[in-house]
Amino acid sequence: MTHVDDYDLKILTLLQSNGRLTNQELSDLVGLSASQCSRRRINLEQANLILGYHARLSPDAIGLGMVGLIEVRLINHTAEYVESFHRMVEQEQAIVDAYKTTGDADYLLKVAVADLNSLSALISQLVAGHQSVSHVKTSVVLGRMKENGLMMMPEKKTR
Repeated sequence: MTHVDDYDLKILTLLQSNGRLTNQELSDLVGLSASQCSRRRINLEQANLILGYHARLSPDAIGLGMVGLIEVRLINHTAEYVESFHRMVEQEQAIVDAYKTTGDADYLLKVAVADLNSLSALISQLVAGHQSVSHVKTSVVLGRMKENGLMMMPEKKTR
């Protein structure tokens, strides 16, 4: 485990909010020299504490305006069924995030599709196309309030 001090935590927090910050901008915000920030950033990357830098796109921008959450229960947890399900999750581009969970569902999938027909086809593919799946429960996202730690919807003012 890599030791993370207060400077590293500040760098991680700032980069999480804006991965485009330069080392000079980071140094101004953190209170270290640009070269120290650069070394720390490299160390955080090499320790796999920074997993990557990505552009966070609106689902609407890429034609995937419908977001759904699908709870999946497997028939059983044999290695064959679990591996089959994991392969399907890896290959299905509509699955944005996948989590192994406790409770009634074995997995929770976040999916992004173009429309209701695409969501219906994906659900059918999950149920009929994979012998490992016994049950799905789907919720359609009506609005994104907070995503990746950032508020998405403007706060409504109350009188």
